[in-house]
Amino acid sequence: MTKDNEKLGFWTFLLLWFGAAVSIAEILTGGLIAPLGFKTGVIVILAGHLIGTLVLVLGGIIGTREKVPAITSTNISFGKYGVYLFSILNVLQLIGWTAVMIKSAADSINLIAKSLWSFDNVLFSIVLVGVLVALWIWYGKDGMKKLNSIAVFLLFALTIVLGTVIFKDKTLFDRAGSGSISVGGALELNVIMPLSWLPLIADYTRFAKSEKEGALGSFLGYFLGSSWMYIIGLGAAIVSNNPDPSAMMLAANLGITALGIVVLSTVTTTFLDVYSAGVSFLNIMPKQSEKNIGILMTVIGTVIAAVFPIANYESFLYAIGSVFAPLFAILITDYFIIKKNNKNKSDVLINLGAFIVWAIGVALYYSFIKLDLLFGATVPAMITTSIIYTITWRWINKWKLVKKSENYYAA
Repeated sequence: MTKDNEKLGFWTFLLLWFGAAVSIAEILTGGLIAPLGFKTGVIVILAGHLIGTLVLVLGGIIGTREKVPAITSTNISFGKYGVYLFSILNVLQLIGWTAVMIKSAADSINLIAKSLWSFDNVLFSIVLVGVLVALWIWYGKDGMKKLNSIAVFLLFALTIVLGTVIFKDKTLFDRAGSGSISVGGALELNVIMPLSWLPLIADYTRFAKSEKEGALGSFLGYFLGSSWMYIIGLGAAIVSNNPDPSAMMLAANLGITALGIVVLSTVTTTFLDVYSAGVSFLNIMPKQSEKNIGILMTVIGTVIAAVFPIANYESFLYAIGSVFAPLFAILITDYFIIKKNNKNKSDVLINLGAFIVWAIGVALYYSFIKLDLLFGATVPAMITTSIIYTITWRWINKWKLVKKSENYYAA
């Protein structure tokens, strides 16, 4: 049990999730919405983040009530083997995120270093970012509370400076960026970013002092931080046709300030990825140390960033959405709507019925992507999956393998 004085309060969650949202990935994704124009783009950003962050917080509430990490909570619907499978999938996507964040940050750092000191070595920048993330992990949960609070205040001040550079251009509100994107496609890019944190949020809200503090702090921190980053990327892409924050900050002669923004934003965000990868890995090998596994995940992500080319992460986001949107649609439906008796859930090895509905949800997600609906793919996929599960759960809930007295039997 976590002692009361070790539990996390409202301000810790607000700063934690604001820091998670302040990242290059969010700015670059905001830039993809530029073809809609600034006014429409902002409306889509706020609407998409409202939907995505509300669902994110529901996952966090389960963690607070059950005192378990996010992936462990899937035991409620899928059984122990489900936890193993989703733990592996979560570790893989978190390693992928780690590699994407390290590589994108390294590219930006290299651009800044080349401009300021004529130093051009992307590999060095990759290793540097990896080392800084590993050092951040070394401080553990105490470091998360103390160092993250300091970093977020600095980041917020620096992003205000960045916003000032963008919004002083009076033509911003009357122009649109180059390229094309539908309203549904833009909304999906906003909904899916907070949902990409669903497999992680309960890793932190399980330590909340209260359900209200964990939920409200997480919601406000991520909604405000991520929306702000998207808006900065949107404005930058319209004004300069380049959402890369490093190029924009160099053009504004921010120099060392630009370097500080890139390093701090990457370290605070990537810390959450590798820490939660370690937490999920413990579901597979429970005797290992969260800290040691987190550092190992950082090393693996750094190697991937250095060796393999990191492609456009838009497809990567869609892959995450396809797996975890229907997964948490089932879990949230089970926990908040059906509220079925879970007192014997520890004996369930696998609920085949839940897996079948999940597989249907994955297929529906990709179908909705192709249809390019006004509400994107995540929202209709989650709603449809939830409806299917609600209608069928009494029947399919019998399709499970249960362990009892060392014997396995189908319930």
